[in-house]
Amino acid sequence: MTAPTTVRRGRPVFTVIAVAILVLLVGGAGGSYQGKLSEVQKNDNASYLPGSAESTRVSNESAEFIKVPTIPGFVLFDKTEPLTDADKTTILDAQKAISAVDGVDTDGIAAPTYSSDGRTASLFVPLVAETDDGTPIQGDALAETENAVIAAAQQTAGDTITVLPAGPGGLLVAFIDAFSGLDGALLGAALLVVILILLVVYRSPVLWFFPIISAVLALGVSSLIIYFLAKADLLTLTGQSQGILSVLVLGAGTDYALLLISRYREELHNYENRFDAMITAWKESAPAIFASAATVIIGLLCLSFSELNSNKSLGPVAAIGIGCTLLVMMTFLPVVLSAAGRWVFWPRKPKIDHASDLTTHGLWGRIAALIAARHRAAWIGATVVLLLCIIGVVSLDTGGLTTTQTFTNKPPAVTGQELYDSKFDPGTGAPVVMTVDAADAAGVIEAARSAPGIATKENSVCVQADFAKIAALLQSLGPAALAGQTGCAPVQLQVEPIDGRTLVNATLADPYDSPAALATVKNLRATVHDLPGDVRVGGQTATTIDVQDAAVHDNKLIIPIVLVVIFLVLAVLLRALLAPLILIVTVVLSFAAALGVSGLFFTHVFGFAGADQSFPLFAFVFLVALGIDYNIFLMTRVREETLEHGTREGVTRGLAVTGGVITSAGIVLAATFAVLGVLPLVFLAEVGFAVAFGVLLDTIVVRSILVPALSYDIGKKIWWPSALAKAAD
Repeated sequence: MTAPTTVRRGRPVFTVIAVAILVLLVGGAGGSYQGKLSEVQKNDNASYLPGSAESTRVSNESAEFIKVPTIPGFVLFDKTEPLTDADKTTILDAQKAISAVDGVDTDGIAAPTYSSDGRTASLFVPLVAETDDGTPIQGDALAETENAVIAAAQQTAGDTITVLPAGPGGLLVAFIDAFSGLDGALLGAALLVVILILLVVYRSPVLWFFPIISAVLALGVSSLIIYFLAKADLLTLTGQSQGILSVLVLGAGTDYALLLISRYREELHNYENRFDAMITAWKESAPAIFASAATVIIGLLCLSFSELNSNKSLGPVAAIGIGCTLLVMMTFLPVVLSAAGRWVFWPRKPKIDHASDLTTHGLWGRIAALIAARHRAAWIGATVVLLLCIIGVVSLDTGGLTTTQTFTNKPPAVTGQELYDSKFDPGTGAPVVMTVDAADAAGVIEAARSAPGIATKENSVCVQADFAKIAALLQSLGPAALAGQTGCAPVQLQVEPIDGRTLVNATLADPYDSPAALATVKNLRATVHDLPGDVRVGGQTATTIDVQDAAVHDNKLIIPIVLVVIFLVLAVLLRALLAPLILIVTVVLSFAAALGVSGLFFTHVFGFAGADQSFPLFAFVFLVALGIDYNIFLMTRVREETLEHGTREGVTRGLAVTGGVITSAGIVLAATFAVLGVLPLVFLAEVGFAVAFGVLLDTIVVRSILVPALSYDIGKKIWWPSALAKAAD
């Protein structure tokens, strides 16, 4: 069919041009805010939880007793032989140097303790977590303080003593340092991978530049918006969210660009005027691109039902990224691409030959014909392959990871934590924190001391000591004031009850983030909740438990909601019920297969200790929301071809004409998510692998074989109950 030689232009075209200019200005200005996102990140477990969580309530209540909220941490001094008296003097000098570092709670620093073999000393160094006006100190400032502490210790200790960080403070800094690569290594690697793939896809040394610069502008616009929302505490931005934002914008943006440019190239065979070709391409590809973006955005916003603040805000963060990407790719990209002219496709510049019908020749034309000829064997075979992949789910352990297991490398804080756990009481520094009625404190202490998993030393379960009182006593009477003091702090040095409530700490016998510690706190909660009065159990370990419980809750709630929402979007787009149902089932099958293969690789290839409870939800949202994109791209084109050629012919033509571009888009998206492995964190490496493999599986098996073969076999009934289901082929 010959296309018209001209296209009517009107106000919408000039609106697109105006928006493109605005996007260029805002995106250019927003580029600098990408580097500022780390300033508004929150990476502590407590910020992930809602106010209703028990550990959050304990944290809020205990803040009234502790004048200076802190994050516990340790500095270790280690030698291969026993520490000498001169070494111990050096360690005391290091303690003085650390006390002079801004951001350290000087009153909370305890005297050095020494391991039983005499080779290691531990110095408790808490970091101030809030300013005087109660504002939480941001992660980058905490990292600077911790680094200054270690630098002061190393400078004093010299080369003969090894200095290592440990405890929650040191590990928090390790997380922050891991995310510091977002601005450089991650984005740089992702851009390089996408550029290489686009060079192969387009076979042009020029064309790749336009999708890339558009994606960078989209990232700038979204970074600008997210920065101010996070700064105003309207959403919580974590390092995970920022990392996913970068690859999501780049991957999805390139997908949209590939679809638009592919259709533009088709229309350049029909229109002499490149602007007419772009207007037609925009109109023809817009429904699929807008529907795809809408599906992803709505699916991501379903995360708003999450109990975890991190998941709840990941939805808006990622949705903003997709929305900005859609805006840029449908305004800026078509304007600059059409303004540039046909030369951008050099050396394969499309000519006006009305030869844009690619459905009868080429590789994908042959693939489509083969699937049509053996459609039943094709969809049955593809289903069997997916079912075999699902078997690997038995290897997937989503029981959670300890803090030291969450890194793919071994930062100094992990080395220090392992050394601390082997030389000292592992539960020290991150106690269980209980808020209790003061009148019932004695009974709670007695119950806690007898609970399995609680340390057995005489000072293991005590009312919170008042460090300000202790510091004042030491200042007036000197160290002799506490000479020989063991066990809990005397009553006069404990915190004063507030509104009849007080604070009790219990030291764990195991590392605070270990499975044994988690089990201890769960049992302790069950024990003390049965006691008279209102007893609440919090602390680092309790926070981890609450995060894990919330993650399991989110998995059960959000996954069904996302499926229902995506089904409704597809039903409206395709004006049918059976086709959306089939697409949903195939994508879920693909998701389960990706989980199965991921379980095998995590356990037997990468050697990961397990996966986080949130992993299935993250993998599901991205795989289903993004995986359905390719089915949208395919089926909207199939429906378009069906209107003219009938269903079965429409399936083969739709697959033939979209096969190359959709496969290229899938490879780009898979590559960008795989780049998450650049960051040394197990969670992001696992999400990156699962999404990358799942997208390739969906692109190559589901969209290329299963969906078209099954649609061909069903025939026109796939459009039930629309009129197409009754139309003659």
